[in-house]
Amino acid sequence: MKFFVDICTYTPYSKVMKTNHEKADRQCRGTVFNIQKFSVNDGPGIRTVVFMKGCPLHCAWCANPESQSACPQILWDKRKCIHCQQCAENCHLSAISFHEDHFHVDDTICDSCSLCVRECPAAALKKEGERNTVQEVLNIVEQDRVFYEESGGGITLSGGELLMQPRFAENLLKAAHENGLHTACETTGFAQKETFAKIMKHVDWIYMDLKHWDPHKHKEGTGVFNEIIIENMKYAIDQGYDVHVRIPVIPGFNDTIEDARHFAETLRKAGTDEVQLLPFHQFGENKYDMLDCSYAYENKKAYHPEDLEEYRKEFEKFGMHAFF
Repeated sequence: MKFFVDICTYTPYSKVMKTNHEKADRQCRGTVFNIQKFSVNDGPGIRTVVFMKGCPLHCAWCANPESQSACPQILWDKRKCIHCQQCAENCHLSAISFHEDHFHVDDTICDSCSLCVRECPAAALKKEGERNTVQEVLNIVEQDRVFYEESGGGITLSGGELLMQPRFAENLLKAAHENGLHTACETTGFAQKETFAKIMKHVDWIYMDLKHWDPHKHKEGTGVFNEIIIENMKYAIDQGYDVHVRIPVIPGFNDTIEDARHFAETLRKAGTDEVQLLPFHQFGENKYDMLDCSYAYENKKAYHPEDLEEYRKEFEKFGMHAFF
């Protein structure tokens, strides 16, 4: 099995502070594509979410397709573009071209110099992905410390997948703990057990998603099998970590009553009796066109909690608390 490696309640008492670890390397660099403030859906309290680039899963319904590649990318907004093609003329590597008036970047030769973004007269281009140090990220996170202290919030690492940048993630989490910040993450759990264990011991609140209970169906929808995800989930639960399991409910993929039944059985065996259901949405649909790639769920109808009530009730038959 192929694994990826590094590309590069509120309490001031952290797991790191209670053990004898080396201090965080605050000059360690990682690739971040967004830092979102005042989030209330990514862990307890008010949080700042750091979105890290690169993901070992390539979910067909992904709402953040710009997170999948580990490298910086250029997004094109066709609504703003005036088709002057100045970006293609300015590119010293000839990485930019237009095909039938559609913008295309050859990622194999683009060096992410960002000249095309800076010189676009219509501001139709946007770079996703910057190399930042741990300290640079924390400087932004610390701006809202007062809100964390009042609400029990903190920092959340999301993506993409933090486990694809293990050195950066570990040092960022350690530095956050050194600063007395509550830490959380949203993870696929797809990594070697040693890497998963090394990172999760620095996380106070863990969200883990399970996309499908069947390993082959999981691979069809995400590109990878699910065995190591379930193993890591069980490990984290057995270790007593604060693990919160979620299932994105996707039309035609994992949304039948039979799926709910098998999910319940799988999660009970992993050691949890609670699961959050995430109804399919279309918030990221336009990003696929901006990345010049196809979207398998184009024009699919979004789900709402009322659409999945029978699905939710199936978990209750197995003694599980399922909620939205």
